[in-house]
Amino acid sequence: MFHRIGAAAYKADLGNITALCAVLGNPQEAYPTIHVAGTNGKGSVSSMLSSILMESGYKVGLFTSPHLKSFTERIRIDGQPITELAVSRFVTQSQATIESLSPSFFEVTTAMAFAYFKEQAVDIAVIEVGMGGRLDSTNI
Repeated sequence: MFHRIGAAAYKADLGNITALCAVLGNPQEAYPTIHVAGTNGKGSVSSMLSSILMESGYKVGLFTSPHLKSFTERIRIDGQPITELAVSRFVTQSQATIESLSPSFFEVTTAMAFAYFKEQAVDIAVIEVGMGGRLDSTNI
């Protein structure tokens, strides 16, 4: 329902994600983050970092994209995907804000991950960039 594609999904600034996260109370500021960027290997590096941190006793949030089988794979805590109920709850609670801002699918997903990690009180989050660059939603 909130899926825009192509040129309509691209915004040349971080305005949407900044506004969306502000409404959510800037959840991305509630925990330290490792931000993984680059051309190749981001998913593998993110998964390895998450595993190392979990084995070290940390509660770890992991945000990756794209998903292979289920949307819930994108947002995980200690290897467990976000529940469909948590996804539905986020969309229901944020629907008015989402509709007023018209963010892209990735912006909504990024905000959802940030909010879920705060709600679940992760010790640290590993965040893989989307398309990358300084205007990537994960850069806030």
